[in-house]
Amino acid sequence: MKYPFISDSHTHSENSFDGKDSVIMLCEKAAQLGLYALTITDHCECHEYYQNNVRQDIEGSIRDILKARGLYTDRLHIYTGIELGQPTQDPKAAAEALSLAEYDFVLGSLHNLKGEQDFYFLQYTPDNVKDLLARYFAEITDMIDDGHFDSLAHLTYPFRYMAADPSLGVTPAQYAEQIDAVLELLIRKDKALEINTSGLRQKIGVTLPDEAILRRFRELGGRYVTVGSDAHRWGDIGAGIEEAFPLLQHCGFTHFTIYRKRIPTLFPI
Repeated sequence: MKYPFISDSHTHSENSFDGKDSVIMLCEKAAQLGLYALTITDHCECHEYYQNNVRQDIEGSIRDILKARGLYTDRLHIYTGIELGQPTQDPKAAAEALSLAEYDFVLGSLHNLKGEQDFYFLQYTPDNVKDLLARYFAEITDMIDDGHFDSLAHLTYPFRYMAADPSLGVTPAQYAEQIDAVLELLIRKDKALEINTSGLRQKIGVTLPDEAILRRFRELGGRYVTVGSDAHRWGDIGAGIEEAFPLLQHCGFTHFTIYRKRIPTLFPI
């Protein structure tokens, strides 16, 4: 690979409800690709934590990560992570999940609004998208104020699905004011912004967030950017990361961030 420290900080194993493959399979793929580091960030959907026994899945993920770390000592840096979804919708669940391990990295995500299904399942119309996005940015703001994560995952997540219907005419650029407010708050709270490459594999066709937002984050003083494929199977480990690195450079970044023991470490691109 062209970049010496290329790493993937957003991946899911079979310990996630939508993951397909074992932690060992993900690590083997990362080692074969020559990645420097891999962080396993299995899902914790806080609003479903108790009814779906999410704790059991998290504990399984942690066990598998620790086992893999012992097997790949000389081939790959493996970090313990979690994707903390909707933490403000059930603070008790979020606190319990965070107590289960000494995590290296916590991603903060918002996959669904309170009382709604995941954005993946919603039906969008010209009449409801404005309200949904207003609520989305408000809840993202609450999440950042709450602050129990290290990097904000896929900021433009709803647009990934809205892009499937071009007749809606909805773009992130139309929400520049709300996005600026999110970016400024991340910076004040000393949080990272994720560049999520899953969009390159989907209809939206760009990273989440896209170049314009990444550039704006840098202009506002953003320092920490994490990079993740959002892989849910071994074949997508590292996907799009090599495309993301030159994009970050084009936006003015000289380094990306890997978290170890919840501490950001800057690596040259």
